[in-house]
Amino acid sequence: MRKLPKLLTLAAMTVMLAGSLAACGSKENGNNASQESKGNTTSSESNAAPEAEKPTLKRLNVFQAEDYATYPVAKFLEEKTGYKVQYDVLPQDKTAEKLNLIFASGEPYDFITFYNDLALYSDYAQKGALTDLTPLIDQYGPNIKNAVSQQSMDALKIDGKLYAIPAPVTHEVGFSILIRTDWLEKVGLSMPTTTDELVTVLKAFKEKDPGGNGDQNVPLTIKGDQAMLENIVGAFGMPNPWNDVNGQLTPRVLDPNYPDYVNYVADLYKQGLLDKEFIINKDATAKEKFASGKAGAIIVHWADIPGLNDALTKVVPDAKFAYVGALKGPKGQAGFGAMSGFDRLTFIPKSAEHPVEAIKYINELLEPATFKELAIGQEGKHYKLENNAYIPILPIFSDERNQANNYMAGVDEANYPQYWQARVRKNPIMFEGFDFLNNKQPAEVKVRNTLGWAPYLPEHAKNNMRLEVMVGEYTVKLFAGAESLNDLAKFQEKYKASGEEVSAKEINDWYATAKK
Repeated sequence: MRKLPKLLTLAAMTVMLAGSLAACGSKENGNNASQESKGNTTSSESNAAPEAEKPTLKRLNVFQAEDYATYPVAKFLEEKTGYKVQYDVLPQDKTAEKLNLIFASGEPYDFITFYNDLALYSDYAQKGALTDLTPLIDQYGPNIKNAVSQQSMDALKIDGKLYAIPAPVTHEVGFSILIRTDWLEKVGLSMPTTTDELVTVLKAFKEKDPGGNGDQNVPLTIKGDQAMLENIVGAFGMPNPWNDVNGQLTPRVLDPNYPDYVNYVADLYKQGLLDKEFIINKDATAKEKFASGKAGAIIVHWADIPGLNDALTKVVPDAKFAYVGALKGPKGQAGFGAMSGFDRLTFIPKSAEHPVEAIKYINELLEPATFKELAIGQEGKHYKLENNAYIPILPIFSDERNQANNYMAGVDEANYPQYWQARVRKNPIMFEGFDFLNNKQPAEVKVRNTLGWAPYLPEHAKNNMRLEVMVGEYTVKLFAGAESLNDLAKFQEKYKASGEEVSAKEINDWYATAKK
């Protein structure tokens, strides 16, 4: 799964956006009054072109290696909607800087799709750079209203106004412990179901060396900045970055379970069950140890499985592996952090020349049959239906629908999660991992990240990344013995003073209303 790019700080974006608004307001060939009228439905008659003369829409999209205009989905959408679209693409790197420059120039994009960043979105909206979509959707967007849930729309409202159409995340669980089941067979053990059983398994991997690696044998490997070990951290009651503790959302480092979690992982390290070199491991280093047959277990995303499998089976043709289910911890707790919230946002700048036509176009994209064909193509050609599951027909599905999500602007929330799984089914081994974590784990161990549905929280947005880095570095040092839990209270005070206190107040003020 793709990681979102690191974005500018709110302060930096505010400075750049201030310049953008000044630039937009000073353009000689267009004044603010004319731009305001474009987003006002009362003047829609003068905006909307006759049906026979639909304008070419100008769209700015996330990076895609293949040419947007020649990819088969573009032709399909033009035929279905009657709209020609000029596609421009954001770069892979420094995307926020580029977007700020585009706003500063007053470039008249009719709509823009960008990866979810509530700080960026809120800043643009509050500075007046985005069009309020509520009246446009009310008048021209019945399919949008049917496709996008009220919960999603409410989460994006700023001062009661909606400035973006969201695309929610499509799956819940991404990571767990991937373990060599052929090693389990060799040491005579079953798949672990508790944290104690995991220790027993890793000890057997160390002592019996089922991979025949000698002094290069590694029971469990991770990358060096992996402070919160998915599945294990859930077994200690902290599956998400902020969890409910006595009715308050509390960050992990202040959670009463944090010391027990740290002691458990630190003990794995002391016993040689956790990779002794984990601190210096890059992501690729840890994966290479598993893929080369040296490590018996690794914590990875299911999207990594095809690459790991291809490399591992070249070295060990009979190698087998599977994900560990939700482990129970010492207090009987278990859980995976389940993602919630949004993947992408589509918004209409105030500088758009055709805001009404943009909403009409998005509304046509979300007509149920059109959206389904956009997402997975034609039955019998791109996919087949088996046991109520959408199975891709290869290679045409990959050739003609692999990039389909980049053409969406909002999704059919009721049906898209099932359509989307056709993409994962392109690789049976990857789908097996995805299916186990997302479809076969009990609902109660998939713990929703409550903050995923929170509105923009400025203090949290400003402080969160810095606080997460601070806790991550400290936790890794605790694992390796470079810091002591005896000084935890001192670190916690520093952490609170670095922005946690104001963030926690803001978060829990919202949480109190969300629980009602």
